[in-house]
Amino acid sequence: MSDRPPNPRFSRRDGPPRGKPRPAGFRRDPRERDGDGPVILYGWHTVTAALANPQRKFRKLWLTENAARRLAEENIDTRIAPEIVRPSEIDRQLGPDAVHQGMLAEADPLQGPRIDTLPQHGIVLVLDQITDPHNVGAILRSAAAFAVQAIVTTARHSPEATGVLAKSASGALELVPLVLVQNLARALTELNDRGFLTVGLDSEGDDDLAAVELRQPLALVLGAEGKGLRQLTRQTCNTVARLDMPGEIKSLNVSNAAALALYIGASRLGLMGRR
Repeated sequence: MSDRPPNPRFSRRDGPPRGKPRPAGFRRDPRERDGDGPVILYGWHTVTAALANPQRKFRKLWLTENAARRLAEENIDTRIAPEIVRPSEIDRQLGPDAVHQGMLAEADPLQGPRIDTLPQHGIVLVLDQITDPHNVGAILRSAAAFAVQAIVTTARHSPEATGVLAKSASGALELVPLVLVQNLARALTELNDRGFLTVGLDSEGDDDLAAVELRQPLALVLGAEGKGLRQLTRQTCNTVARLDMPGEIKSLNVSNAAALALYIGASRLGLMGRR
């Protein structure tokens, strides 16, 4: 194949495989964002959801013959002319562990809204330096399932909306807006000022989330694995609550905690079953 995809070589940790040269333009510090850099999308649900999103602008699309045939059978418009490649070519670009299902795309990043434009109803999630792209992707998937209005996260100390994160989100990246902020405490203060009830989730919280009087608009704030909420984040929240569980293990993976908190919040606010 003479015309090979130029840059998207990523391992499961969103970096180039060990021992391989870094592609041109690959940043050494993953916390530094390049707003103009391409977003890497792969896998059936991830790519087809992006194809269905009119806001997503594609740069390039690589498909295997089987993937192209499946898209045609399901009448899914590729929107741009794809390049048909062998599966091994996509393997070479993404690494051997990536489950790409014969689909790889480069696209422009989506533009996120500002804090002051968020709807003043429903639920917003706020992520305090959660850095694992698998966890953030899983949180996005839960957020889409519970019709979360947006996810607020920091421009630094958070994974970019590309590669592993996009694959883990399984299409939810196209459904839940991401709001990138420079200072999380300032963003929480703005949410407070706009009438949001900001509830931090922490194992040392004063009350069980199920017992807290919740109201809309609600912002649930989740901290990083291990470290939890930072002190200033805790102090800026209206209240800090915990998730009480009957078993011997009292803490959950942050993505599981997000799903449970969203279920409690949506149930208490009467949002379940709405469409």
